[in-house]
Amino acid sequence: MEESSVARFPKLVAGRIPNFEGSEKAAQKLIGLEEFQRARVVKVNPDSPQTHVRRGVLLNEKMLIMPTPRLRRGFILLDPTRIPRNFLTSSSTIRGAFKYGKFFPLGELPEVDLIVAGSVAVSRDGVRVGKGGGYSEIEYGILRELGLVGEETPIFTTVHDLQIIGSAPREEHDFVVDAIITPNKIVRTERKYPQPRGIIWEKLSKDNFTAMPILNELKEIIHK
Repeated sequence: MEESSVARFPKLVAGRIPNFEGSEKAAQKLIGLEEFQRARVVKVNPDSPQTHVRRGVLLNEKMLIMPTPRLRRGFILLDPTRIPRNFLTSSSTIRGAFKYGKFFPLGELPEVDLIVAGSVAVSRDGVRVGKGGGYSEIEYGILRELGLVGEETPIFTTVHDLQIIGSAPREEHDFVVDAIITPNKIVRTERKYPQPRGIIWEKLSKDNFTAMPILNELKEIIHK
């Protein structure tokens, strides 16, 4: 992406969900899709290339769930009806989300109608490659454990055309995406794999629980 001059700030793109030229066009294509139009609550990752998606969620008067970076502080809920309209754009940034959003206990989060995930790369059959930290998968697992997403909850990703690859390896904790949206096209995938049913607890370490206290909160809820 850097060699083709389609990578945007922040650079270098290695080790992050890469921002890309045309991310706003990809967001507009996503916003026009029926699944987005029907959705009341949309979960979007906090990375730079999905800023325009988060903005579109708020400007279209839908509730936005944004995980905090590395899930250190759980999830932020932004309700556009409680944010002055002239601050909706700034609320779509990480700094703005922390300022205008609220941290809700897991037990009070609403059901999610659509998930938008960032990707390093994504295959044509919907297998997504992330940064390697597993945070998106843990976020999905948490929501699945709570019954806030299900097998049929649509998952989309916005990427540059160069990020679409022929195939990618998949592990049992990896979710697959239903649509790949680029600045130039929309690729609908056919699911070949089921979505993860929740957290795969045996894959988590003590360090995970220390770094993401929300996992302890989740354990308390599901073991009540």
